[in-house]
Amino acid sequence: LGRSGLRVSAMGLGCMGMSQSYGTRDDAESTATLLRALDLGITFFDTADAYGAGANERLVGRVLRERRAEFVLATKFGILMGEDDTPRGVDGSPAYVKKACDASLMRLGVDVIDLYYLHRIDPKVPVEDSVGALKELVEAGKVRHIGLSEAAPATIRRAHQVHPITAL
Repeated sequence: LGRSGLRVSAMGLGCMGMSQSYGTRDDAESTATLLRALDLGITFFDTADAYGAGANERLVGRVLRERRAEFVLATKFGILMGEDDTPRGVDGSPAYVKKACDASLMRLGVDVIDLYYLHRIDPKVPVEDSVGALKELVEAGKVRHIGLSEAAPATIRRAHQVHPITAL
């Protein structure tokens, strides 16, 4: 991806629909899909803590754990979900960045996230503060690369001044 050194397959697999939005969950079918994607050479898997209230991260982590060296794992944080699985806001505060990362690492069952995205820009928090906390996670070895989702060009430029942004 870009000049970051992070190499992914031309096609990736977005995993959201395995835990929400597109019908009833079927973990057996999702497991078969994840493993087949790896067998076909897909090396980029994308999830988020908001997908199925963490269920998607647990699924991806459980199914792909034995083949961890074969793929790039991307996950996102920052959308706060209500008990009824509907978004209730965003949080890009430095404290939440770190809390969300630790929770994702636990659900995924990994020591490091290859690409960690801020799922939505928090209008109450300067992007420099959010990315500063992400930079600290990179320095701590919990995250390898940083991404932003649904960010305006000026916001991306400001974020990139704090730490290189690998993906959008």
